[in-house]
Order: sequence, then structure tokens, then C-alpha cells
Amino acid sequence: MESHGIAPSPANYELFFAYAGGKNTSLSQAVDAILKAKKPFTREALDELRQHVAKEPHPIDQLDSLSKDVSAALGSVMVALETAGKDAASYGKTLSSAVAEMVGEPSPAAMRKLMDGLLGATHAMEARTKMLEDELHKSSAEVNDLKTKLDDVRKESLTDPLTALANRKLFEAAMANAIAEANESGEEFALCMCDIDHFKAFNDTWGHQTGDQVLRLVGACLSENVKGRDTAARYGGEEFAVILRQTKLEHALNLANQIRKHVESKKLVKKSTGDILGTITISIGVAQYVSGESSANLIRRADECLYAAKHAGRNYVIGEQDLKRPGFAAA
Repeated sequence: MESHGIAPSPANYELFFAYAGGKNTSLSQAVDAILKAKKPFTREALDELRQHVAKEPHPIDQLDSLSKDVSAALGSVMVALETAGKDAASYGKTLSSAVAEMVGEPSPAAMRKLMDGLLGATHAMEARTKMLEDELHKSSAEVNDLKTKLDDVRKESLTDPLTALANRKLFEAAMANAIAEANESGEEFALCMCDIDHFKAFNDTWGHQTGDQVLRLVGACLSENVKGRDTAARYGGEEFAVILRQTKLEHALNLANQIRKHVESKKLVKKSTGDILGTITISIGVAQYVSGESSANLIRRADECLYAAKHAGRNYVIGEQDLKRPGFAAA
């Protein structure tokens, strides 16, 4: 925004935050077209871009809309069940009345009339039951569809829009869960704190769009290497975190080095020109959870290892056992 002379107003921040997220396709295309044409971001251009943002419902608005839809669907089910209850009560009265009329040996004509009445009431009850079944089937499909939409909104609220990894909120929840299980069952787990080397230099040299490309690249490498119950998250800025469940420190260090090498193997290419901008590297600090410690303390210990990896020359993995080695000192 600064490099293009865009005023740092809340409305402009919201606009370019949505652009950075990359999920609003029409907005991305519109902004990219202005950048490619090297046109200025005039007030009129910004107002037009905001119309693209307005088309995308905010997660809070989506939840509000879905909540109303769920209430409507459940209300429809309750009405159907209430009607079915009344029909069943009416049918029960018809049966009770028929039983009462059978007492005293009614004539064949009266018996035939009674049976015709029961047959008619039974057919009507069958028809109403079929209608209820159809209504419940329809409502069930609607509720399942709404559940899927709610799950999507919930997932979006816990996902970093730029990298598609878990966001800080989901990371903290996963950490709390891992600690609770570890304290209850003795399950081991490790934490990796990762930081992109020289990230500020990439941003300053090539611009924020290239910086975003770097973040996406690292996010993709983490996603490809972290599976199952493990959690890879964007912790903040250019820093990432990985929770490795049921993992000893030794195995966590092996995976951290696997991730480091995977990132190092990638070549960063400028999309607009095809120029190779260089290689991305990351530094990683790894710590093992100690029973009873807090989340903040585990993160602090892993951060100390990350700091040591940075000072050891970057593109390093340092585990807490390295810090304890006699004579160890980061360069």
C-alpha cells in the first residue's frame, strides 16, 4: 500500500487484507490487472475494488445467515412432528371409539360401517405418515447441507488465508489439546518453531507480492511433510509452528531436517517475468514437551533453539539437546 501511495485507512487495510488472503478471485484479478498495467490506485479505482469485497460474505455474516437457515429447517421439522402428533392422537381416538362400539355384538351392517370407517382412517393415517416421512427426509437433506456449510465456515475461521495452514487460533487449541493428552496419557510430543531466513530482504528487494509467494511456498512444504494428527500453523509473520504428536525429539529433528531440505530444494520464480529469484531457506528450533509445563514455556524453549539456529548461520535445525552439549555456542 505504501509503495503505491495508498492511504493507510481502515477501509483500505480491509481491502488489501482481502487481496492478500487470495480467496476472492475477482478482487485478485482486478488488483493484478491494475498492477500489471501500472495504473495508479485512484479513489475511484479503490471504490470499484471494494465492490468486489462487498460481494464476498464475511464469515460472521455467513454464520448469521446459516444460523437462520438452521432455525428455519428445525422449525419446519417441529411443525411436521407437531402435526403428526395430532394426527396420531386423532387416529387413537378413532380406534378407541371403534373398540367401544364393538362391545355388545353390533349387527353386520353396523360392523361393516365400523370397518369402513376404520379402513378410511387407516388410509388417511398412512397418507399423513408418508407426508411426514417425505418432509423429514427433505429436512434431513437440508440440515446435512447446512452442516457442511457450517463446517466450511468454521474451517475458514481457523485457517490462515494466505498459506492455507492452521492459523494462530487453531494452533493454540491444538497445543492445549496435545498438552492435555500428554498429561493424561504420558503421550510424547514435540514442537518445531520455524522462521524464513532473510524474509525482510526478500520483501524489501522484490516487494510484498513476492513475499507472499515465499510464505505460500513454505506453507506448501509444511503441508506436504506434516500429516495425520500433527498440526502445521502460521504462527505469525514469517514464523511457522509444527506440533508433532506421539513423536520423540530424535524423530522430530529428522522431520525438521526433512522440511528444511524440502524448502531449500525449491526455486523462487517471479511470476510476471519467469526470473529465478533464488532459493528460500528456513531455520528450525525443536523442543520436547516436558510433563506439566505450560504452552508458553514450551514455545519459549523451542524459540531459544530457533534463535540458536539463526545464529549458527541459518538454514539449520537445532534441538534442545544441542543447547545442552558442553562447549556448544551459536556462531
